[in-house]
Amino acid sequence: MGRIIFIKTWNNKPLKNSFRHTRKEERKTSYFLMDPHSNKRKRPNILVTGTPGTGKTTTSSALAEATQLRHINIGDLVREKNLHDGWDDDLQCHVINEDLVCDELEDVMEEGGNIVDYHGCDFFPERWFDLLIVLQTDNTLLYDRLSKRGYEGAKLSNNIECEIFQVLLEEAKESYPEDIVIALKSDNIEDITRNVETITDWIRSWPPTS
Repeated sequence: MGRIIFIKTWNNKPLKNSFRHTRKEERKTSYFLMDPHSNKRKRPNILVTGTPGTGKTTTSSALAEATQLRHINIGDLVREKNLHDGWDDDLQCHVINEDLVCDELEDVMEEGGNIVDYHGCDFFPERWFDLLIVLQTDNTLLYDRLSKRGYEGAKLSNNIECEIFQVLLEEAKESYPEDIVIALKSDNIEDITRNVETITDWIRSWPPTS
């Protein structure tokens, strides 16, 4: 079962996939059954998410360079490893296979020291992340950015609606402890620079899990 790699909305609310949420509950259950002392990673895992066009990859790349953490772009990984269930002609994107992605990343995420870059967050195991960043961009700026990328029709309007109704921020708060979820403005290079500095300071003060 796959997932379209941008979020659709209907009547201003994200469409929920019952299979996806069943799998998520299974991953949560497996987390609580784990040995509580099994998490020995010495460096944190960070998820950088947000609507396409909010600067996730630019921010993640700069952050990886500043901290020497590993940058994992999920879109690139899906294409390189064929972790998808084919191509959606209407939406012009791959249908991501969430289980294959999680299986591929399990070992490296347990090791720690990763910056995961993706425009979704609710299918990853909750235990993977120590900080979740939701980047947000002014709707007019976002519209221009996505139009320049060639987004049009449903692909453009759905993503703009997601930003207007803060779908990804809501998804993050529903899927992870709210105290690790931070929304950051990402309108320009000054915002990105400031965000990278803020997150870098957090990483440097992060203690290993005991």
